[in-house]
Amino acid sequence: MGRKGYPHGTMERSRLPRELRPFVDDDGRLNRWPSRYKVQRMAATLLAGRFEAGREYSEAEVNFLLIEAHTFGDWAILRRSLVDWRYLDRESDGSRYRLRPDAPTEFEPTAVGTPQS
Repeated sequence: MGRKGYPHGTMERSRLPRELRPFVDDDGRLNRWPSRYKVQRMAATLLAGRFEAGREYSEAEVNFLLIEAHTFGDWAILRRSLVDWRYLDRESDGSRYRLRPDAPTEFEPTAVGTPQS
């Protein structure tokens, strides 16, 4: 695991979709939960990038990663969103979590948005 909880090192805000940037601090943490569904999904993709493919996580480990990933104190909504939107699979008893193999963990270049000429 790289710095700031990202497997590949520090996250660069400039690589985030423009709509998501106001919700992310300089350390790559969400500073509030977006109200728009589209931006919430972008935030979920950002969070999914903190999980390693092929690894199982306990609920406590998921909570720890999510606590480190935001500053507004509601890791439960983050965990629930990741499961509901099928970024993470969860055992029926909530004991184990896994990043889904098909879960997006990076942003498509077209989603980032570049300044218009």
